[in-house]
Amino acid sequence: MTTSSFNSRRSPVYSKRGIVATSQPLATAAGLEILSKGGNAADAAVACAAALNVTEPTSTGIGGDMFALYFDSRTKQVTALNGSGRAPSSLTLDTLKKNNFLADGLPPFHPYTITVPGACAGWCDLIEKHGSLSLTEILAPAIRLAEEGFPVAPVTSYFWGRGVERQLKSALNGHELTIDGRAPRAGEIFYNQGLARTFREIAEKKAQAFYQGSIAESIISVIKEAGGVMTHADLAEHTSTWENPISVNYHGLKVYECPPNGQGIAALIALNILEDFDLTSLDSLSPEKMHLLIEAMRLAFADASWYVADPTFSKIPMNELLSKDYANERRKLINLKRATVDQKRGTPVASSGTVYLSVVDKFGNACSFINSNYMGFGTGIVPKGWGFTLQNRGHNFSLDPNHPNALAPKKRPYHTIIPAMVTRLPSPSGRRAGDEGESLYASYGVMGGFMQPQGHVQVLSALKDANLDPQSALDLPRFCIDVEKSGGKVAIEEGMPTATVDELKRMGHPIYAVTGYERALFGRGQVILRDEESGVLCGGSDPRADGCAMSV
Repeated sequence: MTTSSFNSRRSPVYSKRGIVATSQPLATAAGLEILSKGGNAADAAVACAAALNVTEPTSTGIGGDMFALYFDSRTKQVTALNGSGRAPSSLTLDTLKKNNFLADGLPPFHPYTITVPGACAGWCDLIEKHGSLSLTEILAPAIRLAEEGFPVAPVTSYFWGRGVERQLKSALNGHELTIDGRAPRAGEIFYNQGLARTFREIAEKKAQAFYQGSIAESIISVIKEAGGVMTHADLAEHTSTWENPISVNYHGLKVYECPPNGQGIAALIALNILEDFDLTSLDSLSPEKMHLLIEAMRLAFADASWYVADPTFSKIPMNELLSKDYANERRKLINLKRATVDQKRGTPVASSGTVYLSVVDKFGNACSFINSNYMGFGTGIVPKGWGFTLQNRGHNFSLDPNHPNALAPKKRPYHTIIPAMVTRLPSPSGRRAGDEGESLYASYGVMGGFMQPQGHVQVLSALKDANLDPQSALDLPRFCIDVEKSGGKVAIEEGMPTATVDELKRMGHPIYAVTGYERALFGRGQVILRDEESGVLCGGSDPRADGCAMSV
């Protein structure tokens, strides 16, 4: 069976009783099942994350990390959960130097890149603080999918095949996630009894099963067999952290991100810079608007690539980086006629990737949730018999000892995965009694490595500046600055007007085109908006993935 290209049309989804949006229809269905049983946004988000581990292991899993933002409709507050893990206690730059990795760089799938998986603790902590159902109820849909099998979706099948060649063929126990050494084809049934067993253990014993029980034994055993240095103590000592989210005001909206070690601050810096440009007067795909968005992101990445690190190891001037005064100074560096591909980081003055899913429930609570193995299947290494791979997030550490993000024991690396949440700021008049405080505007995100803050900015601008519905905002072609390579190259997605591409090239942007399945480079987003007056929800799901937004 063949599939068409990516140009089909989707309508936005409307509801008053809740919406779930994920990159896999079966995961969306899992979230809806939980909502229909009376669960809230937190319960449904974890159910979706577990189901995505089953149906899209090419991107996510319990062997990786997670972050979440949660809007509580009762308190009108947004909380941030950092479910990322840390480097092993005995892994140092000296260790890498002895193994000749400092000069040539650490191979991306080496066991030294395995940081403690934070997802399991994060799932449990989110449910403990905000959930209403038991883990047994929440994990039941994923367990059923793993045990009874599920038909693999087309985009997932494609990237599963790439993962087999890149990781699973050579990784320890990687064959457990193949069918006779190959990837499942689109529509083919895949069973994962090992992962079902993992989820049953966690449903019964919670996070302890993963970090101190028989699962932990297998994790440490396979890492040691592969040549890694993680210990039982590294797992047992892991903790998630609840953080104060960071935010900026963008034209009357309060845009929230998780603080570093995540890169959400890059999106906020860019939005601050863009706020004083009249983007509402520019066509969504005009060269003038694309130029401004690209240049703002270049400035934001120049800062984020230096300042984003584990804040317990280095001081990050977050208030200064997010100040309007700093944005005013950085904005002056944008040449309206020419690209500046080599922007340098600023020096603010001190004043003292993945799957993304979104859920809004009938109570008005929202969960913006992201979970990742980092590079597809991560290392591809599978703890024997448990059905999930171990992440390679540690590859994102800097090997420069003078860099804030330099590898160090028990340190969290720069993290690409970021959820976003947007609220409306309270108005002094025109609000109904009982509606004091911030109100939910959007729970949204765009997964995909360093594309994520770029996606956050492009999608929010489409929603707010162009007043597009969620599906239309996600359908728009995107740009992606190649942060990891020199030269400031900018990938442009098929569908961008030829006149815009030509003008961007004339302005000095080093452009290259991306088509077909490689459009995954531009991220896969989910958006749920809430109308302030009626409470009606409107959802959209990225056409670059297999998933959908569905209503209760």
